[in-house]
Amino acid sequence: MTPPPTGLFRHADFRRFWAADTVSQAGAAVTLVALPLVAVGTLDATPFEAGLLVAFEYLAFLLIGLPAGAWVDQVRQRPVMIAADVVRAVLLCSVPVASWLGALTLPQLYAVAFGMSVCTAFFDVAHGSYLPHLVPDEQLVAANVRIEASRSTVQVGGPGAGGALVGALTAPVALAVDVLSFGLSALLLGRIRRSEARPTARPGGRSGGRSGAALRAEIAEGLRFVLGDRLLRAVTLTAAVSNLCGTIGASMLMVLLAGELHLSPFLCGLVFTAEAVGGLVGSLLTVRFTARLGQGPAMCAAVAGSAVLWLLAVPLFRADGRFVLAVLLQALGWVLFMTFKITSVAFRQRLCPKPLLGRMTATVRFLVWGVMPVGALIGGVLGQSLGVRQALWAGALGELLAVLPVLCSPLRRMRELPHAPAGPAPRPLAGAAAG
Repeated sequence: MTPPPTGLFRHADFRRFWAADTVSQAGAAVTLVALPLVAVGTLDATPFEAGLLVAFEYLAFLLIGLPAGAWVDQVRQRPVMIAADVVRAVLLCSVPVASWLGALTLPQLYAVAFGMSVCTAFFDVAHGSYLPHLVPDEQLVAANVRIEASRSTVQVGGPGAGGALVGALTAPVALAVDVLSFGLSALLLGRIRRSEARPTARPGGRSGGRSGAALRAEIAEGLRFVLGDRLLRAVTLTAAVSNLCGTIGASMLMVLLAGELHLSPFLCGLVFTAEAVGGLVGSLLTVRFTARLGQGPAMCAAVAGSAVLWLLAVPLFRADGRFVLAVLLQALGWVLFMTFKITSVAFRQRLCPKPLLGRMTATVRFLVWGVMPVGALIGGVLGQSLGVRQALWAGALGELLAVLPVLCSPLRRMRELPHAPAGPAPRPLAGAAAG
């Protein structure tokens, strides 16, 4: 079943999918501020304990990211997303309930963070695999631009609103907003009318489950596709280095702002609001930026430029007028980086054969997001032993290295990135993945 040949605004099912993602991101923007403030403000977490919380938020991508992709490829993706939304709502609801009962602890926060990461691992793989089934290939860039633009739009007000809610209601109660957002997202996904065909059974599969050998073979297929293509490998390594080093600093940012500088919850949220504004502007400029420089050169320039801007922001996070300049530099960094983010996502979706989308997405998530708990732990250790600002410096300096994989690949000269060949992908995929 092919979607009707109309614009995306007339594509009713895409509008529901888009709306579900938007409301979920709006609540997540509140949680972005509220959850670490529960740890730092309510439970007096140390820098290492705060870093450990961030590590648990991404740990599932390292532990189950690859088998999640192989499994999602064998089932309908929309029910996976709905189930993940419902479970995330229940997990978050436990935080304000425990707070009201006077029983909230850091181990519970760690458990909630890890449970959320498990659900997000399955949701994101299904989300990335489902969109190419919902819209035609020629509309994928436009669809991703709209999704990223709306995410950035709702995140503009989300962190600031989260900071205000934390100030008025306390951090645990503010998390109740995200509970509602995940519930609404599940309802909207349930209203998508287009039927989703059950994936065709693959050789080696068994009714009611997957054999260990078949699962390993399918995971290997995803790894071969991502790492066997020269361009895709370069994009993935750049994203991985950026996430690793970025999480070193990000895990300590709230500790610096709330714990050491004693900024208000609203000002803490303002940092993330500025990043969202930058992301929104960047998503709107991506098509123009890539058209002027070419897709490959634009991606290289975006990664290098954003790293320099984030490095310049580190010494300016102070409890005085320099804070405004630091926030502005953070925003400008995201204006640039959004070009890399949107272009790389659309490139992966166009290049990958549809039967392999789940495993490709899971492999990328494993490599790109799996390094984030490692970065958070490094940030926590550095923050505890050397100081919080020193951890921020280490992360920002490391970000400068992220551009090397794409800069040392043919991407730096390519105005147009390649598409997948027409027709079904041959098996085995090792040959098709050769770059």
